[in-house]
Amino acid sequence: MAAPLDVSPVESGAAPDAALAGAGPIEGRSLGQIAWGRLRRDKVAMTGGAIVVFLILLAITGPHLTPSPNAFHQDLIDPTLSRPTGPFGGISAAHPLGVEPVNGRDVLSRIVNGAQYSLMIAFLATFLAVGIGVVFGVVAGYFGGWLDAVIARAMDVFLAFPLLVFALALVGVIPQHAFGLSGNALRIALLIFVIGFFNWPYMGRIIRGQTLSLREREFVDAARSLGARPGYVLFRELLPNLVAPIIVYSTLLVPTNILFEAALSYLGVGLYPPTPTWGGMLSDAVTNQYFQIDPAFMLVPGLAIFITVMSFNLFGDGLRDALDPRAR
Repeated sequence: MAAPLDVSPVESGAAPDAALAGAGPIEGRSLGQIAWGRLRRDKVAMTGGAIVVFLILLAITGPHLTPSPNAFHQDLIDPTLSRPTGPFGGISAAHPLGVEPVNGRDVLSRIVNGAQYSLMIAFLATFLAVGIGVVFGVVAGYFGGWLDAVIARAMDVFLAFPLLVFALALVGVIPQHAFGLSGNALRIALLIFVIGFFNWPYMGRIIRGQTLSLREREFVDAARSLGARPGYVLFRELLPNLVAPIIVYSTLLVPTNILFEAALSYLGVGLYPPTPTWGGMLSDAVTNQYFQIDPAFMLVPGLAIFITVMSFNLFGDGLRDALDPRAR
């Protein structure tokens, strides 16, 4: 027969107490901390987010750190071939990305200044689209009935609207001075209005669907039973639960607006030259056939658009997975 284990009462009782004493109190985590933990483990999304932050900082501070984007450097252009001197398109310490053919404007400076305008228009248009879409989506989903039917049909009309044709026609008929604005200030306001106002149904449909599911939840019924008015239920009960989808789909709407602004600039209805935009630089490369002289002049703004859109999409996908536990 095996000998019994020699365990003293003091030792058997002291070990759990010591373990509990060293563990400390258990702290819970908020939903934001849980989402941040998921997002931090997604290396692809974090890389995209880091690039997005870098681009925003570049757009804010870059134009103050780079030379004038419209300064000509004719001394760097070969007068015979109209191309930058040197074997690498005029790349040097003073011009890391080279200079444009024919006129010799610094490419890096124009890319940085173009980022400021392109991102500003995209962000403001997204803010306008999200604001309109959230208001109409919540109202349609909560009240339902004839109001929901009217708003839903309005969304269908906007989604079927030929937005690109309308933008070309609108910019063509607006005079040089209107609404107290002129020049590029008027063009920026028009681009923000066209892109944002006609893109709100995308956000509106998503918020409407989320509201339809949330309005039947217990916390909404509890607020109604306590006598809460519709305004209170909308802004104090429903909207806080819609923050996650609003943030996620906003990050996915920004790259769409960047591409649309670049397309309008490419078609010649963007900002007035010589103000740089990424789409305008692509348009110059094709219209003036600069790409035949120096292909890098077309590749650089194209890569800027590609990297920006890809970064926003990667970050938006990772943020959606982090804020939606059912997607894991």
